[in-house]
Amino acid sequence: MGRAFVYVILGGGVAAGYAALEFTKNGVSPGELCIISEESVAPYERPALSKGFLLPEAPARLPSFHTCVGLNEERLTTKWYNEHGIELVLGTRVKSVDVKRKTLLTATGETISYKILVVATGARALKLEEFGVNASDAENVCYLRDLADANKLVGGIQSCVGGNAVVIGGGYIGMECAASLVINKINVTMVFPEDHCMPRLFTTKIADYYEDYYKGKGVKFVKGTILMSFEFDSSGKVTAVNLKDGSRVPADLVVVGIGIRPNTSLFEGQLSIEKGGIKVNGKMQTSNSSVYAVGDVAAFPVKMFGEIRRLEHVDSARRTARHAVSAIMKPEKTEDFDYLPFFYSRVFGLSWQFYGDNTGEIIHFGDYSGKCFGAYWVKDGILVGSFLEGGNKEEYEALSRATRLKPSVDNLTELENKGLSFSVEICQKLPPSPSVSVESSTDILVQKPLHVWHAAAGVVFAASVAGFAYWYGTRRRRW
Repeated sequence: MGRAFVYVILGGGVAAGYAALEFTKNGVSPGELCIISEESVAPYERPALSKGFLLPEAPARLPSFHTCVGLNEERLTTKWYNEHGIELVLGTRVKSVDVKRKTLLTATGETISYKILVVATGARALKLEEFGVNASDAENVCYLRDLADANKLVGGIQSCVGGNAVVIGGGYIGMECAASLVINKINVTMVFPEDHCMPRLFTTKIADYYEDYYKGKGVKFVKGTILMSFEFDSSGKVTAVNLKDGSRVPADLVVVGIGIRPNTSLFEGQLSIEKGGIKVNGKMQTSNSSVYAVGDVAAFPVKMFGEIRRLEHVDSARRTARHAVSAIMKPEKTEDFDYLPFFYSRVFGLSWQFYGDNTGEIIHFGDYSGKCFGAYWVKDGILVGSFLEGGNKEEYEALSRATRLKPSVDNLTELENKGLSFSVEICQKLPPSPSVSVESSTDILVQKPLHVWHAAAGVVFAASVAGFAYWYGTRRRRW
């Protein structure tokens, strides 16, 4: 028993949805495309899970945040896939892939063949058991990677209002979940081994600002130590967290965000693996010409830095997916992928964006006691990275364009003094840009809606993804 398709997308995350939309734009015929996903729902905007999904009031729920609303595109519900003749094979695990024979074998024993395979398997959350701590099955220990995780976390939050939550990890998931827990009126303690939050991206000075802000919201930080064990009650629920430094933290809820690992196991020994992911070229094509890889699982060449990287962010997932489909459907018109690494987040009253690379000398600028500040990274006399908190759309665009240009920097003191104006001045000398990487206007909020219009921002947040309108009353939108 088996089925055959021209194109198969393996994986049902963000990248799969954007790839599907791009296939339809490029004229894929009904019956040619199939998406296979272990999840039981059509692809959705995964960032919503740590943001709008966790709101205590009017929380985001499907179908409001199906892809591709993250870039103001169509919302691809199950009905949309049916109307476009795209087969959704949901709730299905693929247990083996044979790239030479171009076949996949599902856990139910069905064989699905393809001419072109797009690997969008993403990554899985690292579990505590991988570090020698057993408790993942406890009712009040939660991860956050998919919809099932999010539903479990919502249940934990609802039973923990006024109680104590411990967040293990100081990265994206830790910071965004901590903010959501505070909004739900839960006392939060964050625990991580590094000396500051977001260590892969933030400098100490930048991290200090956000940690101080979080402290002002009641969040406690326990840094430089790790989880050793849990204490349980008679029903098996965690009641406390024991740390390596000897401290004990009471817990009614534990949220674990200790990183992810790309899902490459189906392809090890069949495709080239690098940087923990599936290695691809500038067309997102793997070492097998019939297989492409996109999103978190893809290790691709970043032209502006001349090296292979694997980037864990929704913007990369969206763009690599679109580029791969373009390369498949219009190979003669598709250049090599030229991506400016881009990361962003919004929590509480804060909103930051980062472009490029955080290597080299660090130049901080702006008012770190106020609401707008940033940093540049300069390597070998070239600006290679930039960060800005509290900017508006035009300022973020200027930062993006300037970073992509990699301008020379002769005087670091002058760069510090000019700050944001350095990027603005560079961009004023350039023709208008048709496309820059700035954060989406339709991402789900993490804060309560603020029904206020601030004319200086000049931006209306049309929250069709949540089925209601959020307006917010500072100079920027809020998660």
